[in-house]
Amino acid sequence: MKAMILAAGKGTRVRPLTYDLPKPMIPILGKPVMAYLIKHLARHGVREIMVNVSYLHEKIEEYFGDGHQFGVQIGYSFEGYTNGAGEVVPQPLGSAGGMKKIQEFGGFFDETTIVLCGDAVVDLDIQSALFEHKRKGALASVITKEVPWDKVPDYGVVVADPDGRILSFQEKPRQQEARSNRVSTGIYIFEPQVLDLIPSGQIFDIGAELFPLLAQQGGAFYAQNRQFNWIDIGSVKDFWSVSQSVMTGGLVQMNMPGLQIEDGLWVGLNTRIDWEGTVIEGPVYIGSGSHIEAGCKIVGPTWIGHGSHLRAGAQVVRSVLFEYTRISPNAQLHEKIVFKDYSVDRNGEMHHISELSLRDWGNARDRRQVPRLQAHFSDCEDSALKEA
Repeated sequence: MKAMILAAGKGTRVRPLTYDLPKPMIPILGKPVMAYLIKHLARHGVREIMVNVSYLHEKIEEYFGDGHQFGVQIGYSFEGYTNGAGEVVPQPLGSAGGMKKIQEFGGFFDETTIVLCGDAVVDLDIQSALFEHKRKGALASVITKEVPWDKVPDYGVVVADPDGRILSFQEKPRQQEARSNRVSTGIYIFEPQVLDLIPSGQIFDIGAELFPLLAQQGGAFYAQNRQFNWIDIGSVKDFWSVSQSVMTGGLVQMNMPGLQIEDGLWVGLNTRIDWEGTVIEGPVYIGSGSHIEAGCKIVGPTWIGHGSHLRAGAQVVRSVLFEYTRISPNAQLHEKIVFKDYSVDRNGEMHHISELSLRDWGNARDRRQVPRLQAHFSDCEDSALKEA
């Protein structure tokens, strides 16, 4: 079995995280989400993986390289062009169009292939799914999960007969109009013949165009409804929820990095914690080179990226702080994501540093050494600086 990871999208719903990160590079417990996918594929014996890339493609390619460190081979297919000025311009071809380009270029998809979105963490039993796909003689299989009915409008709904043969799709239907609560997880198993149905040289999507075509033809097109962990980072709100879940042990394969120095507290190398008056309630991770001054309160699940600095009396509750974040004295951060020049609350409401006054940039004397956000956000009002 081979694998295809879809990684060419911009991830606009996950901004600001994707302003300078491609979506598959969003970190979970300090590692890109796509790294977990590749390791999972390797555990199930999948060794040849193609990745279509476009937006910020170099960040994916530089991190994963040829895949040898994961025990796999990784190849890349860039979607875009070089303009007259010599600039590389991303231009995604759609999930199916990207696969067609790969097939026409080198015929990679010459055996059964599992297709996965690069922005989700899963623990699917791939071998079991492959066995069912082969047993039914499927040309294409869609891995589905049942979700609560009130969540159906967030997903593509799969309508199938009792044997699993797919009859139709509904794209994010209203709850009262949904004909099923089985939704597509963005994981598919294809036989090579599926690629013949994709038109050449045009934007073409798997869910919106290829699948309706397969359903209309009435071929061996099946849904597999499976019980497995599927964590999809579709929005910043999802990212906050995922971070909270994995830090509390939501996925067995994800372990907290660093050294556990107390119950519920993990730290990286050379981390400094001034314990006088400081309270830490886990699970909490504090990255290497971070400084927690006296009198701080940190309530988990909280992730503090490396090189961060919490000034005296600061409070951070159930939050994610990316690397080199600075929190002012006595400031309060409650259920927030802080990334470079932005803070986002758990509901996705975003604030930029430009909304703060100049004095809110705090005590950073050398900008070259502090490239990240000087975060001064109050729990009541993000623009309020609390100086000691």
